[in-house]
Amino acid sequence: GAALSFLNRVFPPVIDNRFPGHWLALYIFYALTAMTLWRSQHHIFAADGGAQSIATIPLDTFTSGGADATVFMFALWGASQLGLALVYLLAAIRYRAMIPLLYLLFTFEYALRFSLPHFKVPIETVGTAPGAVANLVFMLLGPVLFVLSVAGKRPAG
Repeated sequence: GAALSFLNRVFPPVIDNRFPGHWLALYIFYALTAMTLWRSQHHIFAADGGAQSIATIPLDTFTSGGADATVFMFALWGASQLGLALVYLLAAIRYRAMIPLLYLLFTFEYALRFSLPHFKVPIETVGTAPGAVANLVFMLLGPVLFVLSVAGKRPAG
């Protein structure tokens, strides 16, 4: 029935290159893949890991060890993001049937990013980091993109 059809769009029995949803969700997925690829490499390769230059964390007020540890944590975060970005890229190029599931993962990730400062003391910043705004936007946009990703008619065959 309808429930099984929905579940098959989220957890496809065959992971092929047919995207079951609205074209807009597909093209936004491409943009999110590019953003995730860029962000991951920046956290890995930028001298400060993006901690001060983007996230406005005042590394110059930290001890040398504290600044180094923060930059290293940003690089580790970039490595995790790179792994996810490569899965996104694989889905975008070859396994588009996975995109609805990846939108669920995307929504979960950004909901956690938005929620964590309520459970952990956030790192002090001297400005508003782009992530502080993006986390809320993406947490709210994720469910919309998920619905769009399962809303179309699945191609036959």
